[in-house]
Amino acid sequence: MYDIERYLNIRSAFGASFAPDGTLSFRMDATGTPQVWTLTEPGEWPEQRTFFDERVTFASWSPERQELAFGMDEGGNERQQLFRLDADGQVTNWTDTDAKHRWGGWSHDGDRFAFASNRRDESVFDVYVQDRGATGDAAEMIYKGDGWLSVAGWSPSDDRLLVHEAHTSFDHDVHVLNIESGEMTHLTDHSDEEIRYSSLSWAPEGDALYCCTDLDADTLYLARLDVETGELETVETGGGEREGARTSSDPSDGKWNLDGIALDDETGRLVYSRNVDGYTDLTVGELAGPTDIEEYPDPDIPDGVSGGVAFDADADRFAITVTADTVNTNVYVVDIETGEAERWTHASTAGIPEESFLEAELGHYESFDGREIPGFLSLPHEVPEGGAPTIVDIHGGPESQRRPSFSPTKQYFLAHGYAVFEPNVRGSTGYGREYTHLDDVEKRMDSVADIEAAADWLADRSEVDADRLIAKGGSYGGFMVLAALTEYPDLWAAGIDVVGIANFVTFLENTGSWRRHLREAEYGSLAEDRELLEEMSPINNIEAIEAPLFVLHGANDPRVPVGEAEQIAEEAAEQGVPVRKLVFEDEGHGLTKLENRIEANEAIVEFLNEHV
Repeated sequence: MYDIERYLNIRSAFGASFAPDGTLSFRMDATGTPQVWTLTEPGEWPEQRTFFDERVTFASWSPERQELAFGMDEGGNERQQLFRLDADGQVTNWTDTDAKHRWGGWSHDGDRFAFASNRRDESVFDVYVQDRGATGDAAEMIYKGDGWLSVAGWSPSDDRLLVHEAHTSFDHDVHVLNIESGEMTHLTDHSDEEIRYSSLSWAPEGDALYCCTDLDADTLYLARLDVETGELETVETGGGEREGARTSSDPSDGKWNLDGIALDDETGRLVYSRNVDGYTDLTVGELAGPTDIEEYPDPDIPDGVSGGVAFDADADRFAITVTADTVNTNVYVVDIETGEAERWTHASTAGIPEESFLEAELGHYESFDGREIPGFLSLPHEVPEGGAPTIVDIHGGPESQRRPSFSPTKQYFLAHGYAVFEPNVRGSTGYGREYTHLDDVEKRMDSVADIEAAADWLADRSEVDADRLIAKGGSYGGFMVLAALTEYPDLWAAGIDVVGIANFVTFLENTGSWRRHLREAEYGSLAEDRELLEEMSPINNIEAIEAPLFVLHGANDPRVPVGEAEQIAEEAAEQGVPVRKLVFEDEGHGLTKLENRIEANEAIVEFLNEHV
């Protein structure tokens, strides 16, 4: 039996990138926060390359030089700055400004890089290009934006940029920006219908791009978009079987989201993924024509969740991050033509035997309207008579999905006799456009009703102690915890709210201005839906709460400001509810520093031991 600190010392290695000479970089949290490490051979002792107290948010090698770009914010404030790490270890701060910077990639010659930033106006993003040797405010703004823009990559000839624009989480547009003239060409003009375009990649000839979209379909599929005509052609659908039945060119036939593609724009080699009930199904191949793919053998990697594909210089291999319920996160390198995979990183399991980790069972339960809700149930090794105390762990977003990936805290609770249930309530991604919109605005509380149905379903199982159900969640999942405790107070023995929304009005008033419009599309607008937002806010139903409540937050949270935690903790305590509040001064939207995660989770364990 290991304590929570031991489990939190299980490491993760992820976010790989290949250098021109084949050196592999990745991020690993061995020091307590993710830093850049490198390897030249699989399984060798890695070399640490960055040494900061703050987390490194991405790392990307130059295509031509032994130097890499990386990002870092401060105290979780999400105001990412961009840096260059040279071969000799010297670090150059490229963007020393108090703004957000969203990496847009290297040019093919490695002389320049692109990014989007809100340094001119906090509420919108402009597009910039900067020479690798320039610093400070030397970047050239080549397009003045009026919304949420990000750069998706340089054209093969380095004269154009792909620009992605998000109006809402499910309504996107794609543009091509001419770097020299600043002319922006809109490729995806559409009416009021919401359409997603994601995972954008240039075709080798530069005359088209490949992307995932749900135009005229409920689920995402792989498409080719001609940059001259705007014509869009289906390449692959989401299929209907776990193994990926690719039987039709009609995008409406796809049951699952084809949700990611990585394409090497020199060789045409590619990797794309289907999200099949939360599990990743990968296809590796090479373009044999505009919409034809010659497939290679499936990669030999663990069955779970994988992504973050990075090709080496010749696209003979690719690195990929892999995780599963019983496999902590690590980087594998796959031979394109054979599918043979080799694990390059060996992030520590802190001496905890891998065979002790437990796998979740995918199940479905019926909600109030007859809809089937998917979820993952994990049971401890031994279930006591009368059932185990059970944590209902609700994901954030809500545009997100709980998937079978490794969680050290879940494995701790399983090892100590708790069961864990992770539902994907309506509004979750991964199950099509219709499902994601079932909780919008006035339908918000239907997703909370899915939690009541989950509790009822669990209560009917002999492995679960219905008198010891715990609601736990972060961000939007924190709202779900508070709403479950106030709407269905008799069901819960305790609640754990991590960076959650207590009051939709104050949340929308105080969240970062760059994201307010996107959040209003999901929850409702302050101008038109204030009464509804007030009605749905748990803070305004606080008198109903009965279960002990633990509230955790980061003081620097730019998404859900810390005032949400302060008001719910104060008002619940005034109702006589046992409340504990824990705020971390050097964290933002979630906890990233090891010492803080240890303190938080030790406190959660103490809280549950006391009240459950």
